[in-house]
Amino acid sequence: MTDREQYTPGPASGAQIRKDGEKWTLILVRELRHPPEKVWQALTDPAHLREWAPFEVDASLGTVGKVNLTWVGAPTPIETRVTRADDSKVLEYGDIRWELEPFGSGTRLTLWHSIDRRFISMGAAGWHIAFDVLDRHLAGTPIGRLVGGDAMKFAGWRRLNAEYAKQFGVETPKC
Repeated sequence: MTDREQYTPGPASGAQIRKDGEKWTLILVRELRHPPEKVWQALTDPAHLREWAPFEVDASLGTVGKVNLTWVGAPTPIETRVTRADDSKVLEYGDIRWELEPFGSGTRLTLWHSIDRRFISMGAAGWHIAFDVLDRHLAGTPIGRLVGGDAMKFAGWRRLNAEYAKQFGVETPKC
């Protein structure tokens, strides 16, 4: 049995949602056992992103400027602007913001993602799994990217989607 076949995500946790007018923001916090500099590289380097993130980019996200971002399963890239890139601290682009804080010998990673309310539990489940994959990738024990349609077929994703929907008080989306 491979590491991926043995992978089971933990319970839905470390997430909250905020509403500002019609805008909804998903906030996920995860404590990783890797230093901020190593996590930063995984958040900004296109080769690292292809190992865990639900999108690919054509250039580094580590500097302010334009990049083409393609969500897995999307037909075309979206021109996106990195608006803030404070090395190993804060990264902002499109509708996403990352904060990295030293936490012991590791990093407390916080994601803010503006997302349509109808898909907020799906987004939380997807990012939850992406964070697990990221952690294993950084530890040198990769299980392979598990995103988009592949993630939605995964029993752990379906369970997380339902758990987050219940936690957020939203209807579980039909997939």
